[in-house]
Amino acid sequence: MHPWAGIEAFIEVVRLSSFAAAARRLGVSSSHISRQVAALESRLDTPLLYRTTRQISLTEAGRLYYQQCEALVDGFREADAVVKDFEAQPRGELALTCATTFGERYVAPLINDLLIQYPQLGVRLHFTNRQVDLIEEGFDIGIRMGTLEDSTMLARRLADRREYVVGSPAYFQRFPQPHALSELKHHRCLHGSRDRWRFAVDGIPREVSIKGPWQGNSGPALLDAVLKGVGLGQLPDYYVEHHLAKGELVSVLDTYRHSDTGVWAVTPHHRQRSPKVRVVIDYLAEHLANQLPPRYHNRREVDAPLGASYQ
Repeated sequence: MHPWAGIEAFIEVVRLSSFAAAARRLGVSSSHISRQVAALESRLDTPLLYRTTRQISLTEAGRLYYQQCEALVDGFREADAVVKDFEAQPRGELALTCATTFGERYVAPLINDLLIQYPQLGVRLHFTNRQVDLIEEGFDIGIRMGTLEDSTMLARRLADRREYVVGSPAYFQRFPQPHALSELKHHRCLHGSRDRWRFAVDGIPREVSIKGPWQGNSGPALLDAVLKGVGLGQLPDYYVEHHLAKGELVSVLDTYRHSDTGVWAVTPHHRQRSPKVRVVIDYLAEHLANQLPPRYHNRREVDAPLGASYQ
C-alpha cells in the first residue's frame, strides 16, 4: 500500500462524520472509502476510528493522526489549485491602487492596453497619495514606491526608481547650490507628502527635517513650484529627469542620494495565485520600465543604499 493511500478518505470521513458523505465529496463509492480507511488502519497497525451504527468517532491514535495529516491534505489540494489557476484565463474585477500621478501617467495606460487582450477582465483603479490598507479596503494589488516595510505582503519589483533634490537655474541665481546636508537649513525646501527628506551618508540612512514656504500633497504642483524658482524639492525621477536633461532643473546633493528603491507590485498572500493578479503583475513587470522616461545621468552621481518613499 502506498504511504499516502487512504489519508484523503480518512480526513474527509472525520470532517463529515460519515463514510457516505465522504464518498460523495470525493466522487467514489462508500465501499471504496471504507476499504481505503481499513487498509490505512491495517498499514498503521492501529484503529483510527470507532464505528457504530449511529456515529463515527476518533480513537486517540486517530486524533493524533488527523491533526498531523489534515494540513498535508489541504496543502496537496492547494498545490493542485495553484496549477489549475495558473492555466486559467483571468476574469472578474481586479482592484488596484497606486499613487495618483504615477498611476494616471504610467499604470493606467498599461492596464487599459491589457484589457483589450482580456475582455473578461475588469478593473477598479484607485489613485491616491494616501497609504492604503490593501486587505481592509479590498484591493488585489497596490503599486508602491520606495523601500517596502510591510513584510506581511508579497512584493515584486517592477521598475527602478530614484529621487533627486532639484532646483531651477533661477533659484540658484539667488541662492548658492548646497554641497552638504547641513546647508539645507539655509534653503527654501518645499514640502511634498513629507517634511523630512531621505538621504544616505556613507551608506547609512539619514533623514533631514526641512522647512520652506510651500506645502502640498501634489507632485505636479510641487514640480511647478520648483520649476518657477520658489524653492528646492525632492522628487522622483519620473517627475524631473526630462527637465534635468533640458537644463530646466539642476540636481544637487547627488552624493547623498539614497539608492534606487524601486517600484513594486504588492499583493496580499491569499490573492497571489489568482490568474487576474498574476496576469496584471506580469504585464506591468514586462512593460512598465519601457514607459518611464530615460534615466538622467549625472557625472557626480554616487549611489548610497537606503530609501523609502510613497509619493
